[in-house]
Order: sequence, then structure tokens, then C-alpha cells
Amino acid sequence: MNIVIVEDEWEACEHLTSLLNEIDPSIHIVKKIDTVHQAISYFKQNHDFDLIFMDIHLADGISFEIFKEVELSIPVIFTSAYDQYAIKAFKVNSIDYILKPLVKEEIEQAILKFKNQKQQANPQAMFQSLYQEFAQASKTYKTTFLVQYKEALYPVATSELAGFFIDQGMVKGLTFEGKAYVITHTMEQLEVDLNPNEFYRINRQFILQRNCIKRIDYYFNGKLKIKTDPVFEGDLIVSKAKASDFKKWLNQ
Repeated sequence: MNIVIVEDEWEACEHLTSLLNEIDPSIHIVKKIDTVHQAISYFKQNHDFDLIFMDIHLADGISFEIFKEVELSIPVIFTSAYDQYAIKAFKVNSIDYILKPLVKEEIEQAILKFKNQKQQANPQAMFQSLYQEFAQASKTYKTTFLVQYKEALYPVATSELAGFFIDQGMVKGLTFEGKAYVITHTMEQLEVDLNPNEFYRINRQFILQRNCIKRIDYYFNGKLKIKTDPVFEGDLIVSKAKASDFKKWLNQ
């Protein structure tokens, strides 16, 4: 089986390569690509492969842009550190979508799904439709949260919130003034509703607004530890798998 990997993080690419070789030694990695521009150029001239593993966020843009320029009938397995509404749509319409960090069992299941799929429709129309959905969704983000305090409701602007966290099973928003309010959204819903240029989910417990981040310390095993103002309860840790993507996000 010939596979192309589209991934801009070297460690993630090598990890995926290692997993694929463990799953099926006959797999041949035809090409490794790390940008949208390179992918467009390569796919316009090459079609001698069976499957594509593709990260959503690449060094120079989102991978959906590739399919606006190139018509591909090759099945795709998407990988990403993000779990957002537009991305979830690919769980139904593509071969599979796998959340990072990648594990062998999920890769193996995706490969098996690919092998067992008897009919493969041309995904070009699907990609264009989903790209439009993603682009449209990215233009409209939540600007206000209606929160309850005692016996009244108050509108709190999204720009006033330093971030969101889970406290005893409840999602709360912390303002820059240090006030915490219960938010009637799940963390997954917040990822969809919040502008990804302004908010980042560093782990399962915390979503941070970029302006609250004051310092980043290197932590053990390639992790990062974040210092914020205001201060959140608990350690704000970014895993090794997400560290590179987080730094890229903060540096944009």
C-alpha cells in the first residue's frame, strides 16, 4: 500500500511513519509533505498512491485549501489536535478522523476501515462543501455569554473572559477581573463557538484567551507550563503532542 503523509510537525510525521510500519510492514511512504503549497504542487502531478494521511493545520494554512486547487479521488484519513464541529463532519464523510496524539489502535482501525471499504466515492464535492462550511463557521463566533449571578442574568462579553475551566464537573468562565461564572456550554461546544485565533484549548480542563498568557515555562518530557493573569486554579499544562501547535498559535 502506497501512502502520502501531509504533516508539518517532524516528530508527529515520524511517529505516524513508525506506527504504519508496525501495523503493516508492506506499507510504503511515497511522500512526506509539510505545507499546503507543496501538497497542491505534488497532487497536481502525482496520483500513484492509495491513501493520504493529512493533518488539518499545516505550516502555511489549513489543508482544506488543497482541495480547492486539486481534484483528488484518493481517500483521506485526517489527523488533528483539534476537535471542532467542522472537523467532526469528516468522521462521517471521509475514511476517518483521528485526534492527536496518535495511537496505534486508532491508526490500525482506520487502515482496516480503508481496506474494507468496497466503494469509494469521489470526495471532491464533499471537500468543497465542508470547506465552505468551515469557512462560514469561522466567520461567526460567540460575542456574549449570558451568565447568572444570584437572582439575575448578566451579559458578559467574550472579550472580558480570560478563559474557561472545569470545576467539579461544571464549566466556568473566568473574567480578567478574576470573577468566575458558570457557563452553560460544554468545553467541546466552546471550541466551536469561540474564535480559534483568540482562544486555545490547552488540554481537557482549560481553554485560554491569548491575552491572559504572560509566560511559558518548559516543563518535563517536552511539556509546557503556562503562567496567566488572572491566575487559574491548578497547573496549566500543554502536552508534548500539542506544544508545537500551541507555540505556533501563540506566535501568529
